[in-house]
Amino acid sequence: MSEKLTTASVLAFERKLDPSDAVFHAGLWTDRENAHERASPWAPIAIREKSVRGTISNRLKTKDQDPAKLDAAIENPNLQTVDVAALPAEADTLKVQFTLRVLGGAGTPSACNSAAYQAKLLATVQGYVQQHGFGELARRYAANLANGRFLWRNRAGAEQVEVTVEQMQNGQAAHTWSFDALALNTRAVGAINTEAKDLDELGQAMAAGLAGSQHVLLRITAFVRQGAGQEVFPSQELILDKDSAGKSKTLYHVDGVAAIHSQKIGNAIRTIDTWYEGAEELGPIAVEPYGSVTTQGKAYRQPKQKLDFYTLLDNWLLKDQVPPAEQQHFVMAVLIRGGVFGDAS
Repeated sequence: MSEKLTTASVLAFERKLDPSDAVFHAGLWTDRENAHERASPWAPIAIREKSVRGTISNRLKTKDQDPAKLDAAIENPNLQTVDVAALPAEADTLKVQFTLRVLGGAGTPSACNSAAYQAKLLATVQGYVQQHGFGELARRYAANLANGRFLWRNRAGAEQVEVTVEQMQNGQAAHTWSFDALALNTRAVGAINTEAKDLDELGQAMAAGLAGSQHVLLRITAFVRQGAGQEVFPSQELILDKDSAGKSKTLYHVDGVAAIHSQKIGNAIRTIDTWYEGAEELGPIAVEPYGSVTTQGKAYRQPKQKLDFYTLLDNWLLKDQVPPAEQQHFVMAVLIRGGVFGDAS
């Protein structure tokens, strides 16, 4: 009698979409064609400090709502030192650039201490690839590059946003795709856009990378026309001890150049999950085992719904209960995301 298959206690996967940090430069919208030249007119955007006098605006406790106490509190200056980043007065466009490696071997664990479990896992992944391929997932990832979701707050309120994606080979751009990001709906990552030929081609290139059939390195450049001197928004650092930092907001930089964390770029690219309950209202969310959305403090894939990653994976591998196609896509997307998923209980 064969031994019952159980989840490996050590089970880890490396991410297969590997973005770099995204760095900020400033220039003119009319100089977009010269962005990659050695003598480029695009200047790095530096982080600078600003000291401001704030006002009392937080919600008061009942005991502090006495008019005299409130007047006294308002008289005390709320002095703050914060980091800011902005376009120069003579530049109207933000350039955001990063690279993205698309790696093969999706679904192959980097660590697994059960040979039987690994064999079943690899067979299951191979079955998915033969039936579905990586086309659906790759097209959704490509949509989030084309629509500029990775710009986060920098996308909102922009007059124009142009995204250029280049497939790099031997240090040169072998293929180039350009997109009008504002013409693409960030909620419609799963829709097939018959007019966006470049988007389909980009998705095919990313699918080839995930399948391991070719080396795929992309250079993504976004030009965001915001207006001369306007503030731009790099990542904010998580500082646990703000007193030691000496300021209430610290922005991220790479060698003095304002930047967005690679983790935040990756989160935007994998915001493709429209297969959970309530997706019609909220739209796509980032691929996470429990469908966690930290800004809302809510998990949209609860174990009791049996739509979380662990329940779907265990039923698929251990009980041979094949999930619906859309939930198969979700499970594969989590494996592409990477993480540690072993069962140590």
